[in-house]
Amino acid sequence: MATLSPIYSLLLVLVLSSGSPTLASGFATALDPSLMGINLGKEKLSHFRFYWHDVLTTFFGLVNMIDNPLTLRPEPGSELVGRAQGLYSSASQEEMGLLMIMNFAFVAGKYNGSGITVLGRNSVLQKVREMPVISGCGLFRFARGYAQATTHTFDRKTGDAVVEYNVYVLHY
Repeated sequence: MATLSPIYSLLLVLVLSSGSPTLASGFATALDPSLMGINLGKEKLSHFRFYWHDVLTTFFGLVNMIDNPLTLRPEPGSELVGRAQGLYSSASQEEMGLLMIMNFAFVAGKYNGSGITVLGRNSVLQKVREMPVISGCGLFRFARGYAQATTHTFDRKTGDAVVEYNVYVLHY
């Protein structure tokens, strides 16, 4: 029976162990973001404050699809900074709890074309509700944080509401 020389054995072990990083981890590879043209730089914390206008006086989106204006002040004619687009649905049989899935798509200033994604539970009857910011696009790639919602006004007759959002986002 043939035996391998110690040098050949060492070379074989080195070749087998220095294979593709995907072999070692199965399916994931650590990447250097700079190789993809991504400069993560120093992480920043940004705070946003705007008013979310929920209008239910029409039959738009029977499943509560939203395309709500985001404005600087609570008045409907206030300067538009973006739109809340997505949906919300009743997610509780015992209390007023909603599942919120929405993007804050900004249309003004430095953040025009960028967006923040919120996905979480909204306990409507609480004074302040907190939901996670799970992602973003444009200037908010790799974003994370949280959004706090407080009802500013609510019309019981129409169901329309203006909700103040304070959104805290960590991003690069």
